[in-house]
Amino acid sequence: MENETTMAIIKLMNQDLVRLDRLDSTNFTWWQDKLKFLLPALKNFYILDPELSPLSEPTNGETEVVKAERQKRQEDELIYRGHILNALSDCLYDLYTNTTSAKEIWEVLENKYKAEDEGTKKFLISKYFNFKFLDNIPLLPQVHELQVIVNKLKAVKIEIPETFQVGAIIAKLPGA
Repeated sequence: MENETTMAIIKLMNQDLVRLDRLDSTNFTWWQDKLKFLLPALKNFYILDPELSPLSEPTNGETEVVKAERQKRQEDELIYRGHILNALSDCLYDLYTNTTSAKEIWEVLENKYKAEDEGTKKFLISKYFNFKFLDNIPLLPQVHELQVIVNKLKAVKIEIPETFQVGAIIAKLPGA
């Protein structure tokens, strides 16, 4: 029964992952959040656990239980790696297809794109602080532009308290 349930979950996952937009250089945070939501249904998300110890080399005296655990872990690694690779753009797929560990692929992507995210955050913060309302441009388009910046900051998980926003808007008005 559990095997049938697992197969049903895998079929569902495959359908959902086919619809998942591929990772390109612009959507890492969104892509990662989607995978973190979808892949645990496979019950092998433990593959990415930083505390997970590497597999030891097989020995002649292993019990059947240890052999079965090793086999399951290898299968989980293969499935998880396949799903991660499947969710990459063609260019990134070609780059990481020779990487054998799902965890290694995940960490490399995370390190690469988190660094870029930090640059984006700094850019957005700078854009927010340097924003000024101008007299010669209608007010509503400028307010809209500021709202877009604030929403982009929220998207990268930088919350600006409303009272701070009000004070900032007043300070950014011409003649303030």
